[in-house]
Amino acid sequence: MRIALLVPTLEIGGVERVFINLANGLNDCGIEVDLVVGSAGGEMGAKLPAGIQVFDLRSKRMLASVPRLAGYLRRRSPDAIIAAMTHCSAAAAMARAVARSNVKVIATEHNTMSKVIAHSSGLKYRLMPMWSRSALNAADHIVAVSSGVADDVALRTRIPRSRFEIIYNPVISDSLYRAAQEPVEHRWFQPGEPPVVLAVGRLDKQKDFPTLLRAFRQLRDATEARLMILGEGPERNRIESAVRELRLEDDVALPGFDSNPYRFMRRAAVFALSSAWEGFGVVLVEALALGLPVVSTDCTYGPSEILANGKYGRLVPVGDHAAMCAGLLDAMRNPPRLDPLHIEQFTIAAVASRYLALTRDHP
Repeated sequence: MRIALLVPTLEIGGVERVFINLANGLNDCGIEVDLVVGSAGGEMGAKLPAGIQVFDLRSKRMLASVPRLAGYLRRRSPDAIIAAMTHCSAAAAMARAVARSNVKVIATEHNTMSKVIAHSSGLKYRLMPMWSRSALNAADHIVAVSSGVADDVALRTRIPRSRFEIIYNPVISDSLYRAAQEPVEHRWFQPGEPPVVLAVGRLDKQKDFPTLLRAFRQLRDATEARLMILGEGPERNRIESAVRELRLEDDVALPGFDSNPYRFMRRAAVFALSSAWEGFGVVLVEALALGLPVVSTDCTYGPSEILANGKYGRLVPVGDHAAMCAGLLDAMRNPPRLDPLHIEQFTIAAVASRYLALTRDHP
C-alpha cells in the first residue's frame, strides 16, 4: 500500500511536525509513504527516514499546484492521500478529479475555524466556511484533531458532525524521550537554581504570552522562580517590552526557537500554556509525556480534552493572569499523577494505526 501525505511546506510548524510524525509512524507499519509538498525545503525534512520520498510541487499556493498534483497521482497511483488543512484538502479533491484517479482523500482539520476567521482579514477568510464546505464534502473522510475542532468546523460549514472522525495528533515516540536526555547547558537548569516555569510556542497573539508574563510577575512576588519562553515570532518586541515594564529582565529568558525543547521540559518545574485558542495543543502532550506538571488556559479547543477536564493538569480561564498564577503555584507544590494509559492515545504508533484503518475503510 502507498499513502501520500500532502503538506504546504516543510518549514518548522505544528502541522508540519504532526505530518512528519505521521509519515514516520506509517513507515514503521510497513507502508510506502510519499510526502508531497507544495514548496519543499525547510528543516522538518531532515526528520524523515531514508525510505520516504519527497515530491516537490514547486508552488507556494496549494490550489496553483493542482495540475502538478494531478500528475503525481497519475504517476504514483497512491491508495490514499491524507491532506493537511482545508486548502490542501481542496487541492487533493480537485487533483483527483483532474487525474480521474480513484485515490481516497482524507481531509484533516487542525485549528478552530471560527478563531481563524475572527483573527484574519480578507475575502478569502470571509468566504472560508463556503469553500471549506465544498472542499471537505469532496473528501472521503474528514478528520479533526479534537472534538472541539470538529464541533466548530461542523457548525461553520454546516457539514453534519457525524461525518467527522476524531484522531488526536501523533506526538509521542521513543525519539522524544531520547531527545529529552540531551544535556542543557543554560545556567538556570543547573543544580541549586530556582525552579523554572517553561513555555514553548510561536511568539504571536494566539499564544497570549503577555498574560503569562503578568501571571509570572505575581508568581515572582510570592516565590523565587524563573520563566523561559522558547519560540520566535512577530510579537517578540511586544513581549520584550512587557518584560521591561514588569521589571522581569533578570527572571525571564527569551532564547528563541530551539529544535529540542524536550530537554528543557524534562528539567523544568512546570509547563505553562497561555493560549487564547488552540486546535489541539501538541506541547501539552509532550510536557505530560515527560512528567512535567502542566497549567493551561481552558481555551477552545484541545487542552480540556488532553488534560481530561483538569484531571491531569490545571485549567484556568483565558486571559486571567491571577488564575494562571494560582495554577502555577499549585502545580509546583502539588504535581498531579499521570495515567500512562491516557498518554497512549497520543503515541505515533496508535495514531498511525487509526489513519491506516481509515485508508482501508469505505467512506
